[in-house]
Amino acid sequence: MNNYEILKQCENNLKEQFEILDEIAFFNQKKVLDAFRKNNIETRHFAGTTGYGYSDIGRESLAKVFSDVFKTEKTLVSPLITCATQALSMTLFGLLRPNDLLLSVTGGVYDTMYENILGVDGKDNGSLKDFGVKYKEIPLANNDIDYDTVKKEVAKLKPKVVFIQRSRGYSSRSAFSVEKIGNLIKIIKELSPNSICMVDNCYGEFTEKQEATEFGADLIVGSLIKNAGGGLAPTGAYVSGKAKYIEMVEQRFTCPSLGSETGSYEQGYRMFFQGLFMAPHTTIQAMKGAYLVGEVMKLRGYKVTPEQNERSYDIIKSVTFNTKEELIKFVQLIQKNSPVDANALPLPWAMPGYKDEVIMAAGTFVSGASIELSCDSPIRAPYIAYFQGGLTYEHIKCLCDDLLNNY
Repeated sequence: MNNYEILKQCENNLKEQFEILDEIAFFNQKKVLDAFRKNNIETRHFAGTTGYGYSDIGRESLAKVFSDVFKTEKTLVSPLITCATQALSMTLFGLLRPNDLLLSVTGGVYDTMYENILGVDGKDNGSLKDFGVKYKEIPLANNDIDYDTVKKEVAKLKPKVVFIQRSRGYSSRSAFSVEKIGNLIKIIKELSPNSICMVDNCYGEFTEKQEATEFGADLIVGSLIKNAGGGLAPTGAYVSGKAKYIEMVEQRFTCPSLGSETGSYEQGYRMFFQGLFMAPHTTIQAMKGAYLVGEVMKLRGYKVTPEQNERSYDIIKSVTFNTKEELIKFVQLIQKNSPVDANALPLPWAMPGYKDEVIMAAGTFVSGASIELSCDSPIRAPYIAYFQGGLTYEHIKCLCDDLLNNY
Protein backbone atom coordinates (compact mmCIF):
# COMPACT_ATOMS: atom_id res chain seq x y z
CA MET A 1 0.00 0.00 0.00
CA ASN A 2 1.10 3.59 -0.59
CA ASN A 3 1.10 6.16 2.21
CA TYR A 4 -2.33 7.52 1.28
CA GLU A 5 -3.88 4.07 1.53
CA ILE A 6 -2.10 3.39 4.83
CA LEU A 7 -3.37 6.65 6.34
CA LYS A 8 -6.92 5.92 5.16
CA GLN A 9 -6.74 2.55 6.89
CA CYS A 10 -5.42 4.23 10.05
CA GLU A 11 -8.35 6.66 9.97
CA ASN A 12 -10.80 3.78 9.53
CA ASN A 13 -9.29 2.14 12.62
CA LEU A 14 -9.89 5.38 14.53
CA LYS A 15 -13.46 6.00 13.38
CA GLU A 16 -15.03 5.22 16.77
CA GLN A 17 -12.56 7.44 18.66
CA PHE A 18 -13.06 10.29 16.20
CA GLU A 19 -16.85 10.14 16.61
CA ILE A 20 -16.45 10.48 20.39
CA LEU A 21 -14.12 13.44 19.92
CA ASP A 22 -16.48 15.19 17.50
CA GLU A 23 -19.28 14.91 20.06
CA ILE A 24 -17.03 16.43 22.75
CA ALA A 25 -16.09 19.30 20.43
CA PHE A 26 -19.74 20.12 19.72
CA PHE A 27 -20.71 19.97 23.41
CA ASN A 28 -17.85 22.26 24.46
CA GLN A 29 -18.36 24.66 21.56
CA LYS A 30 -21.93 25.23 22.65
CA LYS A 31 -20.80 25.69 26.26
CA VAL A 32 -18.32 28.38 25.21
CA LEU A 33 -20.83 30.07 22.90
CA ASP A 34 -23.39 30.19 25.71
CA ALA A 35 -20.81 31.81 28.02
CA PHE A 36 -20.08 34.52 25.43
CA ARG A 37 -23.79 35.24 24.96
CA LYS A 38 -24.56 35.21 28.68
CA ASN A 39 -21.90 37.89 29.27
CA ASN A 40 -22.97 39.99 26.27
CA ILE A 41 -19.48 40.12 24.78
CA GLU A 42 -19.18 43.07 22.41
CA THR A 43 -16.46 44.64 20.28
CA ARG A 44 -15.72 47.14 23.05
CA HIS A 45 -14.48 44.32 25.26
CA PHE A 46 -11.55 43.76 22.91
CA ALA A 47 -10.00 47.17 23.66
CA GLY A 48 -6.95 47.38 25.90
CA THR A 49 -6.06 49.79 28.67
CA THR A 50 -2.91 51.47 29.96
CA GLY A 51 -1.45 52.42 33.31
CA TYR A 52 -3.12 50.85 36.32
CA GLY A 53 -5.88 49.29 34.26
CA TYR A 54 -8.67 50.13 36.69
CA SER A 55 -12.16 49.18 35.43
CA ASP A 56 -10.72 47.24 32.50
CA ILE A 57 -13.96 45.79 31.11
CA GLY A 58 -12.13 43.55 28.67
CA ARG A 59 -10.09 41.89 31.41
CA GLU A 60 -13.09 41.59 33.71
CA SER A 61 -15.42 40.20 31.04
CA LEU A 62 -12.84 37.65 29.86
CA ALA A 63 -12.58 36.37 33.43
CA LYS A 64 -16.38 36.03 33.66
CA VAL A 65 -16.53 34.04 30.43
CA PHE A 66 -13.81 31.69 31.69
CA SER A 67 -15.70 31.20 34.94
CA ASP A 68 -18.91 30.31 33.11
CA VAL A 69 -17.07 27.87 30.85
CA PHE A 70 -15.32 26.18 33.79
CA LYS A 71 -18.39 26.43 36.09
CA THR A 72 -16.50 28.31 38.80
CA GLU A 73 -17.12 31.26 41.09
CA LYS A 74 -14.15 33.31 39.91
CA THR A 75 -11.24 33.32 37.46
CA LEU A 76 -7.96 35.18 37.30
CA VAL A 77 -6.92 35.22 33.64
CA SER A 78 -4.29 37.55 32.27
CA PRO A 79 -1.75 37.97 29.47
CA LEU A 80 0.58 39.29 32.18
CA ILE A 81 1.01 35.76 33.59
CA THR A 82 4.00 34.62 31.56
CA CYS A 83 3.47 30.85 31.55
CA ALA A 84 1.90 27.90 33.35
CA THR A 85 4.92 27.60 35.65
CA GLN A 86 4.33 31.14 36.90
CA ALA A 87 0.61 30.46 37.28
CA LEU A 88 1.34 27.37 39.37
CA SER A 89 3.93 29.27 41.40
CA MET A 90 1.73 32.24 42.27
CA THR A 91 -1.15 29.88 43.09
CA LEU A 92 0.95 27.88 45.54
CA PHE A 93 2.52 31.00 47.07
CA GLY A 94 -0.94 32.49 47.40
CA LEU A 95 -2.39 29.47 49.20
CA LEU A 96 0.52 28.30 51.37
CA ARG A 97 2.10 29.80 54.47
CA PRO A 98 5.23 28.87 56.50
CA ASN A 99 5.02 25.34 57.97
CA ASP A 100 2.11 24.42 55.68
CA LEU A 101 2.33 21.13 53.80
CA LEU A 102 1.92 20.70 50.05
CA LEU A 103 1.16 17.08 49.16
CA SER A 104 1.30 15.76 45.59
CA VAL A 105 -0.94 12.69 45.32
CA THR A 106 -0.33 11.94 41.63
CA GLY A 107 3.37 11.17 41.79
CA GLY A 108 6.13 13.50 40.66
CA VAL A 109 5.40 16.97 39.30
CA TYR A 110 6.81 18.59 36.17
CA ASP A 111 10.60 18.86 36.16
CA THR A 112 10.47 22.66 36.13
CA MET A 113 8.63 22.77 39.46
CA TYR A 114 11.21 20.96 41.58
CA GLU A 115 13.93 23.60 41.55
CA ASN A 116 12.05 26.71 40.52
CA ILE A 117 9.00 26.45 42.80
CA LEU A 118 9.45 23.70 45.37
CA GLY A 119 13.16 24.19 46.02
CA VAL A 120 13.75 20.51 46.74
CA ASP A 121 17.45 20.86 45.89
CA GLY A 122 17.93 23.32 48.77
CA LYS A 123 19.04 26.33 46.73
CA ASP A 124 18.40 29.79 48.16
CA ASN A 125 16.30 30.97 45.20
CA GLY A 126 13.09 32.20 46.83
CA SER A 127 11.30 28.88 46.47
CA LEU A 128 8.54 27.58 48.73
CA LYS A 129 11.16 25.71 50.74
CA ASP A 130 12.93 29.00 51.50
CA PHE A 131 9.67 30.26 53.00
CA GLY A 132 9.25 27.24 55.22
CA VAL A 133 6.67 25.35 53.16
CA LYS A 134 6.98 21.58 53.34
CA TYR A 135 6.57 19.32 50.32
CA LYS A 136 5.84 15.63 50.02
CA GLU A 137 4.76 13.45 47.13
CA ILE A 138 3.14 10.04 46.93
CA PRO A 139 4.61 7.95 44.08
CA LEU A 140 2.30 6.23 41.66
CA ALA A 141 1.71 2.50 41.89
CA ASN A 142 1.86 0.80 38.47
CA ASN A 143 1.28 4.16 36.80
CA ASP A 144 -1.90 4.76 38.78
CA ILE A 145 -2.85 6.60 41.96
CA ASP A 146 -1.80 4.72 45.10
CA TYR A 147 -5.12 5.10 46.89
CA ASP A 148 -4.12 3.21 50.04
CA THR A 149 -1.11 5.45 50.63
CA VAL A 150 -3.09 8.58 49.72
CA LYS A 151 -5.75 7.74 52.31
CA LYS A 152 -3.17 7.03 55.00
CA GLU A 153 -1.08 10.15 54.34
CA VAL A 154 -4.00 12.55 53.95
CA ALA A 155 -5.64 11.31 57.15
CA LYS A 156 -2.38 11.62 59.07
CA LEU A 157 -0.91 14.81 57.61
CA LYS A 158 -4.00 16.94 56.85
CA PRO A 159 -2.15 18.85 54.11
CA LYS A 160 -2.99 22.50 53.46
CA VAL A 161 -2.88 21.97 49.69
CA VAL A 162 -3.26 18.73 47.76
CA PHE A 163 -1.67 18.92 44.31
CA ILE A 164 -3.18 16.85 41.49
CA GLN A 165 -1.53 16.77 38.08
CA ARG A 166 -3.98 15.92 35.31
CA SER A 167 -1.48 15.30 32.54
CA ARG A 168 1.60 13.07 32.67
CA GLY A 169 4.58 15.41 32.73
CA TYR A 170 7.65 13.39 31.80
CA SER A 171 6.24 10.13 33.14
CA SER A 172 5.00 7.06 31.28
CA ARG A 173 1.40 7.18 32.54
CA SER A 174 -1.69 8.38 30.74
CA ALA A 175 -3.55 11.52 31.77
CA PHE A 176 -6.24 11.19 34.44
CA SER A 177 -9.89 11.75 33.58
CA VAL A 178 -11.88 14.39 35.47
CA GLU A 179 -14.09 11.63 36.84
CA LYS A 180 -11.05 9.86 38.29
CA ILE A 181 -9.80 13.16 39.71
CA GLY A 182 -13.25 13.77 41.18
CA ASN A 183 -13.28 10.40 42.92
CA LEU A 184 -9.82 11.13 44.32
CA ILE A 185 -10.94 14.53 45.60
CA LYS A 186 -13.98 12.96 47.26
CA ILE A 187 -11.69 10.60 49.19
CA ILE A 188 -9.41 13.47 50.21
CA LYS A 189 -12.25 15.73 51.36
CA GLU A 190 -13.77 12.97 53.48
CA LEU A 191 -10.46 12.54 55.33
CA SER A 192 -9.38 16.19 55.39
CA PRO A 193 -12.26 18.58 54.57
CA ASN A 194 -10.12 21.72 54.89
CA SER A 195 -7.45 20.60 52.42
CA ILE A 196 -7.45 22.68 49.24
CA CYS A 197 -7.53 20.47 46.15
CA MET A 198 -5.64 22.13 43.30
CA VAL A 199 -5.44 20.63 39.80
CA ASP A 200 -2.73 21.37 37.26
CA ASN A 201 -5.07 21.42 34.25
CA CYS A 202 -2.44 21.90 31.53
CA TYR A 203 -3.06 19.96 28.30
CA GLY A 204 -6.46 18.79 29.58
CA GLU A 205 -8.94 21.59 28.89
CA PHE A 206 -11.78 20.67 26.50
CA THR A 207 -10.62 17.07 26.07
CA GLU A 208 -13.77 16.04 27.95
CA LYS A 209 -17.22 17.57 28.34
CA GLN A 210 -16.47 18.71 31.89
CA GLU A 211 -13.56 20.12 33.86
CA ALA A 212 -12.21 19.07 37.25
CA THR A 213 -13.95 22.04 38.92
CA GLU A 214 -17.24 20.28 38.18
CA PHE A 215 -15.97 17.28 40.13
CA GLY A 216 -14.92 19.03 43.34
CA ALA A 217 -11.59 20.68 42.53
CA ASP A 218 -11.13 23.94 44.44
CA LEU A 219 -8.91 25.42 41.74
CA ILE A 220 -7.63 24.57 38.28
CA VAL A 221 -4.57 26.16 36.69
CA GLY A 222 -3.61 26.29 33.02
CA SER A 223 -1.79 28.08 30.22
CA LEU A 224 -3.29 30.08 27.37
CA ILE A 225 -0.65 28.89 24.89
CA LYS A 226 -1.95 25.39 25.43
CA ASN A 227 -5.57 24.25 24.94
CA ALA A 228 -7.46 27.17 26.45
CA GLY A 229 -5.95 29.75 24.09
CA GLY A 230 -7.07 27.92 20.97
CA GLY A 231 -3.80 28.60 19.17
CA LEU A 232 -4.52 32.34 19.01
CA ALA A 233 -3.65 33.64 22.47
CA PRO A 234 -0.07 35.00 22.28
CA THR A 235 0.70 34.57 25.98
CA GLY A 236 -0.99 34.28 29.39
CA ALA A 237 -2.49 31.80 31.84
CA TYR A 238 -5.47 31.37 34.15
CA VAL A 239 -6.46 30.20 37.62
CA SER A 240 -10.14 29.37 38.12
CA GLY A 241 -12.13 28.07 41.08
CA LYS A 242 -13.64 29.10 44.39
CA ALA A 243 -13.63 32.85 44.95
CA LYS A 244 -11.97 32.77 48.39
CA TYR A 245 -8.97 30.90 46.98
CA ILE A 246 -8.74 32.94 43.78
CA GLU A 247 -8.61 36.09 45.91
CA MET A 248 -5.63 34.64 47.80
CA VAL A 249 -3.88 33.97 44.49
CA GLU A 250 -4.62 37.47 43.21
CA GLN A 251 -2.57 38.93 46.06
CA ARG A 252 0.46 37.17 44.58
CA PHE A 253 -0.44 38.10 41.03
CA THR A 254 -0.01 41.78 41.91
CA CYS A 255 0.25 42.54 45.62
CA PRO A 256 -1.89 42.49 48.78
CA SER A 257 -4.85 44.90 48.62
CA LEU A 258 -4.63 45.35 44.84
CA GLY A 259 -5.37 41.81 43.74
CA SER A 260 -6.85 41.75 40.24
CA GLU A 261 -8.11 45.34 40.34
CA THR A 262 -5.04 46.44 38.40
CA GLY A 263 -3.21 45.12 35.37
CA SER A 264 -3.46 46.80 32.00
CA TYR A 265 -2.77 45.31 28.57
CA GLU A 266 -2.70 47.96 25.86
CA GLN A 267 -2.70 45.50 22.95
CA GLY A 268 -6.25 44.42 23.79
CA TYR A 269 -8.05 41.14 24.38
CA ARG A 270 -9.47 40.06 21.02
CA MET A 271 -7.01 37.19 20.56
CA PHE A 272 -7.82 35.85 24.03
CA PHE A 273 -11.58 35.94 23.47
CA GLN A 274 -11.24 34.49 19.99
CA GLY A 275 -8.74 31.89 21.19
CA LEU A 276 -11.13 30.69 23.89
CA PHE A 277 -13.92 30.52 21.33
CA MET A 278 -11.72 28.37 19.06
CA ALA A 279 -10.39 26.21 21.89
CA PRO A 280 -12.95 23.36 21.76
CA HIS A 281 -12.38 22.85 18.04
CA THR A 282 -8.60 23.30 18.10
CA THR A 283 -8.19 20.94 21.04
CA ILE A 284 -10.08 18.15 19.26
CA GLN A 285 -8.06 18.71 16.09
CA ALA A 286 -4.92 18.13 18.15
CA MET A 287 -6.40 15.04 19.81
CA LYS A 288 -7.37 13.50 16.48
CA GLY A 289 -3.87 14.15 15.20
CA ALA A 290 -2.35 12.55 18.28
CA TYR A 291 -4.39 9.41 17.68
CA LEU A 292 -3.26 9.33 14.05
CA VAL A 293 0.40 9.71 15.02
CA GLY A 294 -0.11 6.93 17.54
CA GLU A 295 -1.64 4.66 14.88
CA VAL A 296 1.27 5.26 12.51
CA MET A 297 3.97 4.71 15.13
CA LYS A 298 2.18 1.62 16.48
CA LEU A 299 2.10 0.29 12.91
CA ARG A 300 5.86 0.74 12.81
CA GLY A 301 6.28 -1.29 16.02
CA TYR A 302 6.58 1.40 18.70
CA LYS A 303 4.73 1.55 22.01
CA VAL A 304 2.33 4.48 22.35
CA THR A 305 0.55 5.84 25.42
CA PRO A 306 -2.37 5.93 25.84
CA GLU A 307 -3.15 2.82 23.81
CA GLN A 308 -5.13 3.43 20.66
CA ASN A 309 -8.26 1.75 22.03
CA GLU A 310 -8.15 3.86 25.21
CA ARG A 311 -9.75 7.24 25.82
CA SER A 312 -7.30 10.10 25.95
CA TYR A 313 -7.71 12.83 28.55
CA ASP A 314 -5.10 15.29 27.29
CA ILE A 315 -3.65 16.28 23.91
CA ILE A 316 -0.43 14.28 24.37
CA LYS A 317 0.60 11.01 22.74
CA SER A 318 3.73 9.40 24.15
CA VAL A 319 5.91 7.29 21.86
CA THR A 320 8.59 5.07 23.40
CA PHE A 321 11.78 4.49 21.39
CA ASN A 322 14.55 1.95 21.80
CA THR A 323 17.44 4.40 21.60
CA LYS A 324 18.07 8.10 22.10
CA GLU A 325 19.04 8.34 18.41
CA GLU A 326 15.55 7.18 17.36
CA LEU A 327 14.01 9.66 19.79
CA ILE A 328 16.08 12.56 18.49
CA LYS A 329 15.22 11.65 14.88
CA PHE A 330 11.49 11.72 15.70
CA VAL A 331 11.68 15.15 17.35
CA GLN A 332 13.70 16.50 14.43
CA LEU A 333 11.04 15.26 11.99
CA ILE A 334 8.42 17.20 13.95
CA GLN A 335 10.46 20.38 13.50
CA LYS A 336 10.98 19.62 9.81
CA ASN A 337 7.19 19.48 9.35
CA SER A 338 6.53 22.75 11.17
CA PRO A 339 5.31 25.89 9.36
CA VAL A 340 7.85 28.08 11.17
CA ASP A 341 11.60 27.40 11.50
CA ALA A 342 11.30 24.14 9.58
CA ASN A 343 14.97 24.50 8.66
CA ALA A 344 16.07 24.48 12.33
CA LEU A 345 17.63 21.30 13.75
CA PRO A 346 16.64 20.59 17.37
CA LEU A 347 19.42 19.15 19.51
CA PRO A 348 19.51 18.11 23.18
CA TRP A 349 20.68 20.84 25.55
CA ALA A 350 20.85 21.67 29.24
CA MET A 351 17.63 23.69 29.47
CA PRO A 352 17.25 25.69 32.71
CA GLY A 353 14.93 24.03 35.24
CA TYR A 354 15.34 20.49 33.91
CA LYS A 355 17.35 17.65 35.47
CA ASP A 356 18.42 16.11 32.15
CA GLU A 357 19.24 17.43 28.73
CA VAL A 358 16.02 18.17 26.84
CA ILE A 359 15.21 18.22 23.14
CA MET A 360 12.27 20.28 21.90
CA ALA A 361 10.61 20.79 18.53
CA ALA A 362 8.31 23.79 18.28
CA GLY A 363 8.15 25.51 14.92
CA THR A 364 5.20 27.53 16.12
CA PHE A 365 3.54 30.87 15.37
CA VAL A 366 3.37 31.56 19.12
CA SER A 367 6.76 30.79 20.61
CA GLY A 368 6.67 27.53 22.56
CA ALA A 369 2.91 27.04 22.15
CA SER A 370 2.11 23.43 23.04
CA ILE A 371 -1.29 23.55 21.33
CA GLU A 372 0.61 23.92 18.07
CA LEU A 373 2.53 20.99 16.57
CA SER A 374 5.33 20.33 19.02
CA CYS A 375 7.28 17.61 20.77
CA ASP A 376 9.72 17.45 23.64
CA SER A 377 11.57 14.90 25.72
CA PRO A 378 14.28 14.57 28.35
CA ILE A 379 17.22 12.54 27.10
CA ARG A 380 16.95 9.65 29.53
CA ALA A 381 15.77 6.07 29.49
CA PRO A 382 13.08 5.08 28.76
CA TYR A 383 13.32 7.21 25.64
CA ILE A 384 9.83 8.68 25.47
CA ALA A 385 8.82 11.44 23.07
CA TYR A 386 5.88 13.57 24.19
CA PHE A 387 4.04 14.61 21.05
CA GLN A 388 1.30 17.22 21.32
CA GLY A 389 -0.63 19.87 19.51
CA GLY A 390 -1.49 20.73 15.94
CA LEU A 391 -3.82 23.55 14.94
CA THR A 392 -5.34 21.46 12.16
CA TYR A 393 -5.76 17.72 11.74
CA GLU A 394 -4.64 18.04 8.12
CA HIS A 395 -1.27 19.42 9.23
CA ILE A 396 -0.67 16.39 11.45
CA LYS A 397 -1.73 14.12 8.59
CA CYS A 398 1.03 15.69 6.48
CA LEU A 399 3.46 14.90 9.30
CA CYS A 400 2.26 11.28 9.38
CA ASP A 401 3.01 10.95 5.66
CA ASP A 402 6.61 11.92 6.43
CA LEU A 403 6.75 9.58 9.43
CA LEU A 404 5.76 6.68 7.17
CA ASN A 405 8.62 7.60 4.86
CA ASN A 406 11.17 7.61 7.67
CA TYR A 407 10.16 4.70 9.89
